[in-house]
Amino acid sequence: MPCVGLIVNDGKAVAVRTADAIEARFIAAGNSVVRVSSSGGMVGFANPDTHLRSLGYAACVPSSFHGAMELAVVLGGDGTVLSAARQTAPIGVPILTINTGHMGFLAEAYLNELDAAIDQLLQGNWTVEERTMLVVSVMRGEHRRWEVLCLNEMALHREPLTSMCHFEIAIGRHVPVDISADGVILSTPTGSTAYALSAGGPVITPDCPVLQLTPIAPHSLASRALVFSDREPVTVFPATPERLMMVVDGSAGCYVWPEDRVLIRRSEHTARFVRLHDHEFFQVLRNKLGWGLPHVAKPDSHEHGGGGPRPETGDERA
Repeated sequence: MPCVGLIVNDGKAVAVRTADAIEARFIAAGNSVVRVSSSGGMVGFANPDTHLRSLGYAACVPSSFHGAMELAVVLGGDGTVLSAARQTAPIGVPILTINTGHMGFLAEAYLNELDAAIDQLLQGNWTVEERTMLVVSVMRGEHRRWEVLCLNEMALHREPLTSMCHFEIAIGRHVPVDISADGVILSTPTGSTAYALSAGGPVITPDCPVLQLTPIAPHSLASRALVFSDREPVTVFPATPERLMMVVDGSAGCYVWPEDRVLIRRSEHTARFVRLHDHEFFQVLRNKLGWGLPHVAKPDSHEHGGGGPRPETGDERA
């Protein structure tokens, strides 16, 4: 009997109701269903007064999930998808993302498309797109103090009301670089449209085998975003006497002390997204972020009561 997973943001009533309906449909079609909460992938922020989460990243996989599962349906917003990626990537289970949140940048389907999406799944008419994930580890000497999987980005930055920070960053075999800034972001192509974009980094298409380093409010005109091969591991040394805050995918993190270092490397596991249609990334950028929208000319000043002269050239770009 085929086995299907359900990963649900059980803090949202609409996600819970939708999960009930999906579960009933899969069972009626002869599938077994394993249902879990997306909270299992939300590691949270480690309290500095308690022992850090030194477990490996596979600890987020639900005990009831296994690699023989056909797929898992994820119900929630983009934050839920980021959590679900941690729960499924280590065992290679593909995820179909159905948005019950707001932006839905990582969504494959929406609630008004639910019936058609489930029909397509049951018919086996779907493909899988793989996205790069990172392993983020906090190291002290050779001891791993904290570790988690990352789909979007790792952000290491100063605490509120403290001064600018200094970072020494080593990318693979290359000479380390020094950056003075409020923080740094290390992102995947998937994460290039998230925090890194807000910090001034470029958009990177998901199929590019690269990572992106983006300073946050750098104190130099020479410090700009850098794109490099994802084969290169990255080590960030905090060159500052105060502790720093690290946040991964917005739902996991811990403090990083001056004697620590952060090691970021490409994971051997990928986030595997179920695609029901050809995934046109530029269309997603256009619909969600307004990228590439055509220029809209100003209204005719005479028709709308304006006093300025109309260009005589006929060029509407004037």
